[in-house]
Amino acid sequence: MMRLDHVSYAAGPEGLTGTVARVADALGIERVKGGIHPRFGTRNAIFPLANRQYLEVVEVLDHPASEKAAFGQAVRARSEMGGGWMGWVVAVDDLSPFEQRLERNAVPGNRKFPDGRELTWQQIGLKGLIADPQVPFIIKWDEGTADLHPSLAAPAEAALKTVTIGGSRDRVRSWLGLENSDQLVEDLDIEYVAPSGTPGIMSVSFETPKGTITL
Repeated sequence: MMRLDHVSYAAGPEGLTGTVARVADALGIERVKGGIHPRFGTRNAIFPLANRQYLEVVEVLDHPASEKAAFGQAVRARSEMGGGWMGWVVAVDDLSPFEQRLERNAVPGNRKFPDGRELTWQQIGLKGLIADPQVPFIIKWDEGTADLHPSLAAPAEAALKTVTIGGSRDRVRSWLGLENSDQLVEDLDIEYVAPSGTPGIMSVSFETPKGTITL
């Protein structure tokens, strides 16, 4: 199984609160409070979407972890460019093929809830995203956390429709190990266009109470 899990949007100069307010107003939906990622030196807010997907708005913190962790580095770099789309994230059941191909181990992530529950996962591929922002990074949610998935934090008011990527379909499929496969990334409609500048996400379209909205 390989499916789109979420898309990440880095906070702009107005910070997390201001960026979240701008996104919420554009989409006509409410955000849900996320939390701090202590291993990465970041914090986020969540917009739950249909199909067990979500939009994450993320901000780097003034914390040593953000200098060391690849995720923190990626968020900081995108925010320093003015904020905007940082990346897209594919969920899988098994990270070992990616660990073997990238010759490194996945790193753990976690976020604690006020009631003491903890959402945990493993992720890999942030260095690839930093080097080539058109490619996704890969996540595997840990066993026993299914009911804590961010998409379930509130009833979904919108759905992800299309991700437009400035880049190459062949490059993305090669990164995912799908170059010799007919397998698709489930629950994802990708449009590829020639990049205007650095490759990466150009826009994401959502079906919302206000109709189709593109950010």
